[in-house]
Amino acid sequence: MTNAVILAGGQGKRLRSDRPKTLTEILGKPILGWIISAFEEAGIENICVVTGYAREYVEEYLGGKYETVFQSERLGTGHAVMTAEPFLRKFPGGRTLIFNGDAPFIDAEALKSSLEHHISRKNAVTVITAEVDDPTGYGRIIRTESGISGIREQKDCSPEETKIREINSGCFWFDTDRLLETLPKLERNNSQGEYYITDTIEILLKDGRRADAFAAKNQDIVLSANDRKGMLMLNDIARRRVIDRHLENGVEFICTDGVIISPDAEIAPGAKILPGTQLWGHCKIGACSVIGPNCQLRDTEVGEKSVLNSVVANNASVGSDCSIGPFVQLRPGAALADHVHVGDFVEIKNSNIGAGSAVAHFNYVGDSDVGKNVNFGCGAVTANYDGTNKARCEISDNAFIGCNTNLVAPVKIGNAAYTAAGSTVTKDVPDGALVIERAQQQIREGYSEKKLSRHLEKGKKFSENNG
Repeated sequence: MTNAVILAGGQGKRLRSDRPKTLTEILGKPILGWIISAFEEAGIENICVVTGYAREYVEEYLGGKYETVFQSERLGTGHAVMTAEPFLRKFPGGRTLIFNGDAPFIDAEALKSSLEHHISRKNAVTVITAEVDDPTGYGRIIRTESGISGIREQKDCSPEETKIREINSGCFWFDTDRLLETLPKLERNNSQGEYYITDTIEILLKDGRRADAFAAKNQDIVLSANDRKGMLMLNDIARRRVIDRHLENGVEFICTDGVIISPDAEIAPGAKILPGTQLWGHCKIGACSVIGPNCQLRDTEVGEKSVLNSVVANNASVGSDCSIGPFVQLRPGAALADHVHVGDFVEIKNSNIGAGSAVAHFNYVGDSDVGKNVNFGCGAVTANYDGTNKARCEISDNAFIGCNTNLVAPVKIGNAAYTAAGSTVTKDVPDGALVIERAQQQIREGYSEKKLSRHLEKGKKFSENNG
């Protein structure tokens, strides 16, 4: 049985945020989310998050999915683990991962491989480490023939030890029972007056237990940041890593300027991502679709062979073989079937658009159910809100909505029905019928000379002055 304790109570004062450091976003995903995703992929089922500063934000983000404990005083990493003792006692005989919650780039492979190393070597504690080019500021791993003798902080290193490039990642595997035995033995006899989880190594060695280190292949697992400049660096690294992963999977990029892709986005091989495209959250892009330039999608699914140009979409879905844009907004609940065309300056909200339908330009479709092979003329809208309540429009298959038609919900347009240009439709239209709702045209001679006198005088002067 494996479990994990994430230390997520830090404030990160230099970030100047009212949220805990671990909720700072990398590519739109909180650091805590990156860590939990890696843990879940590694098969770690039971997770406890130690909260501290602004804990309500962490609890809100977790949504009750994982256990939390509150560290009321900031007395060090060892003390943070002590607050999770009731959680640890639920898993006797298991293995516990202790992880500092500000390093987003831990990966499932490192977690699984280090656990196998921990078990096979019968270690009481295994430190996950990384070899870096510049170890300045990090604790060095002091290896022995039988494992490690401890972690030496930079200020305590001898000249020879400063040359060591293997450093502590802040991630430890423990035998849970050994960890519980060791926590009461931690002391605060240091300059900070805090309990350090790293002191468990020396205690376990004195008790005759085995301590060892596992060097991960990915040196980025040690990276964290304490200020906004550092966070920008983490975003740059993450952005490049995500794009590289999709390149290896067969996704095409002709230029990555302005391209931002969430680590949770799924893009099928053969898709093309053009400059300025941003994919946030859990987007899913089908094979051979073209996204961009200048698209911004969040939690949106796109089928195969669709083309999106300058589209903003949030919690929407687009079928296969669709053509969308430019300058289209798909708001939450917009669901477009296959072979749909949506042209420039169109907004669709909480509506279903049937296969083969076209919403060509300058349209608003809200709270509507649109059938197959429906055509919207320029400027047609569905008026779904009366100031108090929202209602739905139903437009059946093969209907033709004429230019500048207003459909005032609730209203149903029948199969193959036709609305004349400029009509305001307030009642249901039968199948195959033509509806005309216009006031009778009236002409009042000489009206404009009085009404537009100032406008006409201005035009007269302009003509005189400009020939």
